[in-house]
Amino acid sequence: METRDTQLLALRPSIPSAQVNDSMSADEQFQNGTLRPVVKLQNDLLLEAFRNYIAKHKNVFYNLTIERRMNYIENAIQKDIKFRNSLKGMVIGQFTVEEYRSYIQNSSALNKRMMNLVKERIQNNIQLLEKEMAV
Repeated sequence: METRDTQLLALRPSIPSAQVNDSMSADEQFQNGTLRPVVKLQNDLLLEAFRNYIAKHKNVFYNLTIERRMNYIENAIQKDIKFRNSLKGMVIGQFTVEEYRSYIQNSSALNKRMMNLVKERIQNNIQLLEKEMAV
């Protein structure tokens, strides 16, 4: 029987540009080896969570300029602690037990890296956040 960890690792996309080597810090290795693949895997869920966040905040996002939308995304992730914790849970829930043990050794710094990756992913997919028109 396959273990949960084996199944989780098998689900993750490979990211050839996210190299891991011995000259990197442990945090950078964790970012490239774990966080980047997990955030990429969770892309659709993270975008849907942000769509829900927009709706819960009266859709003001859709009335903003592109520059202000980028700031809105950043502020939502940095300042709304409940939303931030929800996003963290979506990522941490995909860790293997070993990865979780590594994560808790330096969770503060790794949370910062994690939220930066999530922010960048949502911002890079901003075109997918356009309000869907009724048909």
